[in-house]
Amino acid sequence: MANLLNGTNTSKAQSGEMTLTVLGCGTLGTCIVSGILSSLSDLQHPTLQSKTPSGFTTPAEDLPENIPRRFIACVTSKTSVRRIEKALSSLTDNLTILQNENLRGVREADVILLGCKPYNLKAVLSERGMQEALRGKLLISILAGVPVSQIQDTLYPDGGQDTESEPRCRIVRVLPNTASILRESMTVVATSTPPLPQHLDSLVTWMFTRIGQVRQVNPALMDVCTALCGSGPAFFSLFMEAIADGAVAMGLPRKEALFMAAQTMKGTAAMILEGEHPAILRDKVSTPGGCTIGGLLVLEEGSLRGTAARGLREATVVASQLGKGVQGVNGTRF
Repeated sequence: MANLLNGTNTSKAQSGEMTLTVLGCGTLGTCIVSGILSSLSDLQHPTLQSKTPSGFTTPAEDLPENIPRRFIACVTSKTSVRRIEKALSSLTDNLTILQNENLRGVREADVILLGCKPYNLKAVLSERGMQEALRGKLLISILAGVPVSQIQDTLYPDGGQDTESEPRCRIVRVLPNTASILRESMTVVATSTPPLPQHLDSLVTWMFTRIGQVRQVNPALMDVCTALCGSGPAFFSLFMEAIADGAVAMGLPRKEALFMAAQTMKGTAAMILEGEHPAILRDKVSTPGGCTIGGLLVLEEGSLRGTAARGLREATVVASQLGKGVQGVNGTRF
């Protein structure tokens, strides 16, 4: 197989039939493939633009030189086979589902999305022939808490040279979050050293903007991004539940309270994404002598700001320890 990393693709990739294999095609992998398939449908029917739940259409954009048009989903159980068939088979005829045939899936791929459980990493990548099957290919990891160095050590335990005749695969770490299921993910991509070739960088960004927004950060910041973007939905849900509880206590039915809280948070987020600074927005709502400033002072007296920031810092430290393989992290205060 020719080397995808230097821009010389396989004959199929050159003809626009790049193959994407998902190793461990769980919920997140299925969301990513579904998002790509929806975009391919938009390309074929440009007058029909898919919308996110927020109501925004995907903007026009420059496509990478090659994008996946053939897909392979690798799973271990018949239940997973049925789940993927139900979710994706109606969207494409170019989907192959392989059960317990990871090596075949990698051999037939140009790009591999690593989506297995982190504890299965060694079993998946240490399979005989896997190192050779990955030569010259792009391996995108969405494994939570697993740094690129750990994947490299698993694939190449004896080191080994990266040569033109026997190139290593190129590994990229990507962190999507749970909102991928609604294509509203905040996905963080760790920058690579040396930098990815432009055609691969464009491909990675394009793939993950199918399920939301993408930002690139230094790998040293991936732990705080794990805390902010990965744990963030839980933190925001806790606050939303808390203010809904307050509304229930004051007589509002819970169903209505949760809906109003969620819509209010969604609208606030939309304004901030449009450029409004949170402090300015807060000040605009705080009428002198009004209910908003009264409520804000109670929240400040309860150290909401400091407690929320401390929770984020704690989650960052825990994420960094988990990435080092430390056990029982939350049993010890740092």
